[in-house]
Amino acid sequence: MSHIRSKQRVADHGAVFTPPWMVEAMLDLVKGETERIDARFLEPACGSGNFLIRILKRKLAAVTLQYSGYDFERRHYALLALMCIYGIELLPDNIAECRANLLEILGAYLNVDESDDLYRAAFYVLSQNLVHGDALTMRAHDGTPITFAEWGYLGKGRFQRRDFRLDTLTQAAAFSAEGSLFSHLGKHELFTPTKVYPPMTMRELAATLGGTPKEAV
Repeated sequence: MSHIRSKQRVADHGAVFTPPWMVEAMLDLVKGETERIDARFLEPACGSGNFLIRILKRKLAAVTLQYSGYDFERRHYALLALMCIYGIELLPDNIAECRANLLEILGAYLNVDESDDLYRAAFYVLSQNLVHGDALTMRAHDGTPITFAEWGYLGKGRFQRRDFRLDTLTQAAAFSAEGSLFSHLGKHELFTPTKVYPPMTMRELAATLGGTPKEAV
């Protein structure tokens, strides 16, 4: 497979694909994190998912290692592994392909298809976590600020979602730097979610394909 889709895409967008061996070597630099189910990764120019695919595969291997004999936990932690992967991509065909690639990997891992709540929940999660937009301006393709969902697993089949704006999150390092005017403040005082949702089950997440989940009040 060529690592360049076309000369024009390279000229216009720098669309060059990182070869698999180099992706693996780079991920090995943070090997422990790539094998932690709830470690969060953001690829600001994710393309069709070269890095994110391999991160998901590593996370799913960790799920197998920890929950191979427990189907309920295996399904839910596999979904959590997907929930902790994020991407931004400027080109619409790339982001669509990236979502499809990750969904295919999860579906094959759990042997599920669109008839399963988990598959539909994963589809919804990917629609939120993989954004068609510009990482430099931190805005989605429609001009709105990029917002990411922070997903957490509460146990017993329930997930928690909180939304954060990317442009706010990127200020965290500056605020916490030693000598900063705000360095004495805890991050919880500076970075609050734009939305908080009530805990949701996998089935409720799957149902959000027909609409937006209700905000907590």
